[in-house]
Amino acid sequence: MLERLKGRRFLVIGRVGMDLTPTPPGTRTRAAREMMVSMGGSSANIAAGLVKLGCSASLVTCVSDDAVGWYCEDQLDAYGIDRRHVRRVRGEERTSLALVEARVEEHQSVIYRNNAADFRMELADVEAVDYTAFDAVITAGTVFAAEPSRAAAFRAFELARAAGLPVIFDVDYRPYSWPSPQVAAEVLSRAGSLSDVIVGNDEEFGFMAGGIDKGFAHARALSEAADLVVYKMGHEGAVTFAGGEELRTGIYEVDALKPTGAGDSFMAGLIASLTEGRPLREAVLRGSACASIVVAKPGCAPAMPDKAELKAFLDTHSGPTQG
Repeated sequence: MLERLKGRRFLVIGRVGMDLTPTPPGTRTRAAREMMVSMGGSSANIAAGLVKLGCSASLVTCVSDDAVGWYCEDQLDAYGIDRRHVRRVRGEERTSLALVEARVEEHQSVIYRNNAADFRMELADVEAVDYTAFDAVITAGTVFAAEPSRAAAFRAFELARAAGLPVIFDVDYRPYSWPSPQVAAEVLSRAGSLSDVIVGNDEEFGFMAGGIDKGFAHARALSEAADLVVYKMGHEGAVTFAGGEELRTGIYEVDALKPTGAGDSFMAGLIASLTEGRPLREAVLRGSACASIVVAKPGCAPAMPDKAELKAFLDTHSGPTQG
């Protein structure tokens, strides 16, 4: 299935939002006088990262028909992300807004997702897509947190399968979006069982398995059916399961400015590298490099590296740690 990725055309399902970051970097939100405005949202960030690395991406989601939703539409255009499948909704729903500090110590990210517009995505939204025009479907776990978005996302998985497309799933567990941990564990596990590529951190796999100590075994078990499973461990690197083997890799150490955006950038870097036919170890490490680049700069989507930035980073960095 991974051979299909070489076409480099991705359908990305999930939210886009507006991020506000206090400036200059290091400023607490409570002390803010000025804010940097940028595009955010896990799926939109992944799409931006893919486009910057030479792939094409089309987003499927809903935005509120107001100034924040229009801002997100304009940002998708600016990043070169196709938004023909982004639908405006009218009502009490609102596009997500996040206040994200560019600081590590006592970092605060405050995300407003009450009546989130992206949860209004319906079956008709995903059924309107021509899946034959793409080479893979990518989504993040947040899309499954509420209805009707959940049913629509699972329907998209079915349609992708029918079209012969691999399904790429970033677990991306955000407790505040879910009605309960029990529902989240059940739904995310179901999504994982239907995916060809699964990426998550140790806490997310542990959550799905019912305990942090069970996460590694759960990731390994999922790899028996999936083509690729990446078990991320923060500063300790990652373990990648593929073809019955376990590949351990480290990270590229940097002076981190913030902890956010790393997972989205890792996914974009990993997948973009696989589209180029790079060996698995190199693809994972390039994903790790992208993550390091993003945590060293303010913002998420604007911090995603392009090909030249990634090459310059790899050419000048001393290299990854030992996994």
